[in-house]
Amino acid sequence: MILFKKLNNIVGWTIFLIASFVYLSTIEQTVSFWDCGEYIATAYKLEVGHPPGAPLFQLFGRIFSLFATPGTSEVAIAINTLSALCSSFTILFLFWTITAFSKKIIIKNQDINIEKIILILSSGVIGSLAYTFSDSFWFSAVEGEVYAMSSLFTAATFWCIMKWEEESHKASSGRWLVLIAYLIGLSIGVHLLSLLTIPAMGMIYYFKKYQYTKSGAIKAFFVSIGLLGLVQGVIIPGAVSLISKFELFFVNSIGLPFNSGAIIYLIAIICAIYFGLAYTKRNKKPLWNTFILSITMLLIGYSSFAILVIRSNSNPPIDENNPEDAVGLLSYLKREQYGSWPIVYGRHFNAELDSRNPYVDGSPVYAKDEKKGKYIIIDNRKKSIPNYSKKDKMLFPRMWSNTQSRHANGYKMWADLKSKESTPTFAQNLKFFFKYQIGWSYIRYFMWNFAGRQNDYMNMDGNSLHGNWESGIKFIDNARLGTPDSKDSIVPDYLANNKAKNHYYFLPLILGLIGMIYQFKSREQDAISVLLFFLFTGVLIIIYLNVVPFQPRERDYAYVGSFYAFSIWIGLGVLGIYNFLKNNIKINIPSKVNLAASSLVAFFMAPALMFAENWDDHDRSGRYTALEVAKNYLNSCDKNAILFTNGDNDTFPLWYAQEVEGIRTDIKVVNLSLFNTDWYIDQMKRASYDAQPIPSSLQHEDYRSGTRDYTPIFEKTKDRVDVKQVVQFINSNNPNRKIRTSGGLRNYCPTKKLKLEVNFEKKARDYTSNFMKSNKSSSVSDSIEIFQKIYTDTLAYFKSFIPKEYQNKIVSEIKWQLKGNGLYKNKLMVLDILANFNWERPIYFATTVGQDNFMGLEKYFQLEGLTYRLVPYIAQSPDRQPGVVHTEKMYQRLTKDFVWGGYNNPDTYFDETNTRMVLNFRNSYSRLAESLMQKQDTARAVETLDKCVNEFSSKVVPFSYYAPFMIDIYLRAQQNDKAKNILVEMIDRYVDEYKYLRAFAYNSGVNQNERIALQILGNLNQIISIHKLSNNKFNYSEKDGSYYMQKDDSEEEIDYQTFRINTFVSEFLEL
Repeated sequence: MILFKKLNNIVGWTIFLIASFVYLSTIEQTVSFWDCGEYIATAYKLEVGHPPGAPLFQLFGRIFSLFATPGTSEVAIAINTLSALCSSFTILFLFWTITAFSKKIIIKNQDINIEKIILILSSGVIGSLAYTFSDSFWFSAVEGEVYAMSSLFTAATFWCIMKWEEESHKASSGRWLVLIAYLIGLSIGVHLLSLLTIPAMGMIYYFKKYQYTKSGAIKAFFVSIGLLGLVQGVIIPGAVSLISKFELFFVNSIGLPFNSGAIIYLIAIICAIYFGLAYTKRNKKPLWNTFILSITMLLIGYSSFAILVIRSNSNPPIDENNPEDAVGLLSYLKREQYGSWPIVYGRHFNAELDSRNPYVDGSPVYAKDEKKGKYIIIDNRKKSIPNYSKKDKMLFPRMWSNTQSRHANGYKMWADLKSKESTPTFAQNLKFFFKYQIGWSYIRYFMWNFAGRQNDYMNMDGNSLHGNWESGIKFIDNARLGTPDSKDSIVPDYLANNKAKNHYYFLPLILGLIGMIYQFKSREQDAISVLLFFLFTGVLIIIYLNVVPFQPRERDYAYVGSFYAFSIWIGLGVLGIYNFLKNNIKINIPSKVNLAASSLVAFFMAPALMFAENWDDHDRSGRYTALEVAKNYLNSCDKNAILFTNGDNDTFPLWYAQEVEGIRTDIKVVNLSLFNTDWYIDQMKRASYDAQPIPSSLQHEDYRSGTRDYTPIFEKTKDRVDVKQVVQFINSNNPNRKIRTSGGLRNYCPTKKLKLEVNFEKKARDYTSNFMKSNKSSSVSDSIEIFQKIYTDTLAYFKSFIPKEYQNKIVSEIKWQLKGNGLYKNKLMVLDILANFNWERPIYFATTVGQDNFMGLEKYFQLEGLTYRLVPYIAQSPDRQPGVVHTEKMYQRLTKDFVWGGYNNPDTYFDETNTRMVLNFRNSYSRLAESLMQKQDTARAVETLDKCVNEFSSKVVPFSYYAPFMIDIYLRAQQNDKAKNILVEMIDRYVDEYKYLRAFAYNSGVNQNERIALQILGNLNQIISIHKLSNNKFNYSEKDGSYYMQKDDSEEEIDYQTFRINTFVSEFLEL
């Protein structure tokens, strides 16, 4: 056993080094998209990220960032390295877990030899390396996100129960249970995934401590579920909830200072723990003593959340939800801003409100009142929670969300409802559960990891073209997906050669199933524990989250715990193959040969195959796009700007750029989604670095939670009203400026027609007058001359952001009309900014902001890069897209200043999050080129398109929707060869794609893609016709790789471009 332990450690650490090398070789060299920018920024400066927070990850991230050069991308690399090393340690614990399970199967009565040791170690190597190279886990291992560290805690926690089991006969074995509790407490400060191992660990405890019976096992299972519920549903929220209640009682009722209740609570907890431990020790109750110790250590681990309160009180630039006290921390941990959803019993998505009692009271919201010295209710939430009719409630409601209309479309599609207004039956409810939630949102991801993946294109509508699992065994894949298997339908290159097309031919899956079956036959009790681990970190998450249709991104990373459990079975599959060869092959094979064969077969079935398939689409080492795109957004703005953004990918990378690398800290980035909350508005009204506060007339009391969350529009006048007057009207406490509703008097907006004064002349006169008063001249004539010069220069300065050709179109006031029937708080705040910015600061909207958030202002937009600037002239573009192009700024930025982070390198992997952005980037270049052409600046127009073509390689992102505009501009600029290169490339792609899509089986969900392909081909055909690129008087042919045009009785050899363009015209008519 000593030799086994030694080799187990040596091989385990070797596997750790292999995993570390792989992950460190493939980590992203800067920030990634999605939440990574936020996590890295908040870790670097210990700020407060989104609920429910990850303070422990931030602490470790901060420690790692200390080894980086401040203010550089080394910070991102350091925190990405943290994820890589956490992932490597996860692999180490997985190795030791697999060898522990294998040892219990192989070694009986201490009967051990070198062959058995190698067999056990082989199982650990195969299973741990398979998980090392698995799709979803590798994805999270190379970026600064919480899932890698969460996986580490999950792995370490489960390994600890194995160590406890090994030492359970010792008096000191309880230390492992205490350590498990501490690890769970710490893990709460990262992610809650490790909690889901509690049922599996509970069963291991039962099987070791008690004689197995079916009834006993069932009881143990429900006790384990109860323990999970106790930790997640009582201790985690209850600990903070009690602090909140103590705080409210001792401050509001007793009259003590703020935070007194929290201090008294902590003293009470410490005293209770002390007396509990003393009592159990004195009365010799070791089980209860261990239980109290475990709860204590769990709370100590959980205490990492105190960091958030401490840092929030420092008012850092990123301070989400502002959890400055126990009351605020409770709301933060409950994720109240994300709402709630039914799990066991509740409404369906078309449920009607109860006719007698449509709304019920919610919990009041408290806030500090420094003047009164107590917490006051700022939102009593009376009648704020919808109460749905009982007839519209059901058990296990899966189709529940009425928050977005597209969710209803998803329910209709996946459950085959007759219409969006249909009342779902329980059978349809279960159909949605099994087809979408289990089948699409879990099994599909599971099969990505162990059967194969079709490509990396996001798929939320279930079509057969994108994002499915695909084994590589054609007849199975074709039958399941309806994909064509015909020589006449060639798979388009961008699909056939997608780097994420990874085929495992079911081999890792088969190996895992062999391991599962073998473990059930050999050690059923252990297999049950692993099965619970597998189900609770997979299917149970689906059930708990009650996943809605049309997620904003693929969510496979959320189920890596389940894939971890399956990798245990992959490792045990080695034992299954070995046992099969040993007992079923009649030929007398030496055991060493059997061992080698089993190990090699398993090695090539899983880790070797997975490594070979997955490396190219997990290597991010040459990718810098998130940072460069963030810099380009910021550098699309003039100094001291306000920039409105909306989503994760146009906000978090910008936070990273500003917070970590200090890029354009003069810009106030305002996320419109967060702008609905009072705490975020407060932060925007504070200066941050070089950025001034937003201009605003509203005070905290005017927009705090529960106040003006939604302002209905009731048009009381047909006249246009100045936006400042409208904001004042909405903010008025005069009862005459409110309407009476069932909930009492309420503010409203009196018009949809708004106007905003421009009047640069008046601003210039006022500035000049003030200057002259403070700098008096000696003579009247000098004063007049100086006044005129200053006035002229000042007026020119005010107009300088407007192109000269539009300066004569400046209006005295901009006029626009609001859309919809009301204003949410974020739009009210935008109006407040417009009412007070006085044209003294540039206001921009990111081009990624949806038109609904433009609020009708888009006819006054000027495109200056990746942003639209609000301007005082009607800026309607000839192409009907928002914003007139500011040619000079756009040219300088797009052709000289912007860097794009490697889109021109076909060897670098870019996933769909990266590639789909290129569509908008190419559009910006096309619009600039068109604007230059309109000014007859052909040379710079061609330079612009050349820059676009070179920066965004079509081998990385194939030409698509906006490329025909580029072709047209090239042709008008007499750049026929460049135009034809793109034209022929698109013809080849889209003809193949259209034929391929038409060959799909009926109902495979590709009709929309088919229509888009045909539309693009039509655009290409139109370009050929307009520019007379084809000549149908001749016949065209191909012989032995050469191309010919038939002229009368002679043949003329031509290039491929000419051949393809001319043959396409007739081919298009046939299509």
